[in-house]
Amino acid sequence: MSSELAFMSAVDLARNIRQRNVSSLEATQNFFERIDRLDSQLNSYLTLCHDQALADARTADDAVQQGSILGPLHGVPISIKDLELTNGVRTTMGSAMFRDRVPDMDSIVVERVKASGAIILGKTNTPEFGLSGTTENKLGEPCRNPWNTERTPGGSSGGAASALAAGLCTISTGSDGGGSIRIPASFSGLFGIKPTQGRVPRYGGYGRSAANHFSQSGPITRTVADSALLLQVIAGPDSRDVTSIRTPAPDFSVGLESGVKGMKFAWTSDYGYAAVDPEVLQVTERAAQIFAGLGATVDDGDLNIEDPFPSFWDIFATASYTSYQHMIDDNRAELTDYGVVSMDHGGSVTGSDLSRAIYHVDQLGRYMEEFFDDFDLLLSPTMAVPAFPIHDRPRSIGGRQVDPFWGFVPFTYPINMSGQTAASIPCGYSSDGMPIGLHIVGPRGSESRVLQAAAAFERALPLGDQRPMVN
Repeated sequence: MSSELAFMSAVDLARNIRQRNVSSLEATQNFFERIDRLDSQLNSYLTLCHDQALADARTADDAVQQGSILGPLHGVPISIKDLELTNGVRTTMGSAMFRDRVPDMDSIVVERVKASGAIILGKTNTPEFGLSGTTENKLGEPCRNPWNTERTPGGSSGGAASALAAGLCTISTGSDGGGSIRIPASFSGLFGIKPTQGRVPRYGGYGRSAANHFSQSGPITRTVADSALLLQVIAGPDSRDVTSIRTPAPDFSVGLESGVKGMKFAWTSDYGYAAVDPEVLQVTERAAQIFAGLGATVDDGDLNIEDPFPSFWDIFATASYTSYQHMIDDNRAELTDYGVVSMDHGGSVTGSDLSRAIYHVDQLGRYMEEFFDDFDLLLSPTMAVPAFPIHDRPRSIGGRQVDPFWGFVPFTYPINMSGQTAASIPCGYSSDGMPIGLHIVGPRGSESRVLQAAAAFERALPLGDQRPMVN
């Protein structure tokens, strides 16, 4: 096995494949060897596409030899979160109810990944229907964090982050409806960006159509440039998703080298309500000041909002109930405990409840729009705690009691509600060696600015050479 090849960035690997320094087949075989040796410790993949991936890699190498037109991710091995439909490949949605389902279509994200020339290695682990911030389900053992296998990698893109951090793929797709890209990115020492609501079309999935107020597909990567590359591949309008932004996506790679001189950052330690671990706060506060050393200003943003979780939960659970309730009436025993809680809550939300929740979303969105009249970007901790032991969610953070289901993610779900873009970038480690992420939030449509700031931070505090225990 080659660690150098396994941890090579997608940008570098794509270039090396084009220049014939490395073959796609070599890279793909290397990943399957690593998966075979290491993934029994992590459970990051639910399904592997071994034969198809090797065949696709050989085809990719033939195209290079023939001088064909190549896509931006040509020959690069990628993992796909198992909430994305894949034609002819098992798609479980993290649910035992769908353990044997094989779709006859691809989601838009998968269509675009294939069109880019990437090689799909397999489908990564996710909690049932993406309903949890950690990655356990009834399909098998919990997904584990390669920095410490007793701890969670987060969720719901836990398998995507776990595989990537351990060098079991070059790049990963995730999705984020309440923090599900940024949670595992923070817990697993990776970069992940949730795009502006509607930037990446969401289409394709089991269940009945429901309004998509919060969820966006996006990249989880080891470098900022890799996220810019994958986001470019999957972003852009598609009329099959009526909520997708109709204007073409900008070039996300432009400005990555421009730095942050003259930018105005706001810092918040708690959004006005969040309980935060003191060590996380210390690490992230210190990291935020790095931007001041790069020529930006970093001021207290005086952000003060009321915890919007009740409204988030009403909408989030109602969407799940709308999508899947008709299929689970006779399969309730197949559901996880958190799946039952979500479906039951969604079924109990009245029309009046939902109307009030949507109004709260509009209020929060306007408040955040006006907040960014005075600042370019907002900084905060990504997570309230470092990664914790599996099945042992914190009930107390910073001396305050919290709800164990959502209390550890107070900084992520409000940004899904406001529809803005946000990223998590590694900024340090806890005293016991677990990664900690810095949250970079921007106005709607400002992915390029968030990526620009993240790239500047990455150059100032390079942590990409750090490898987890399982590597």
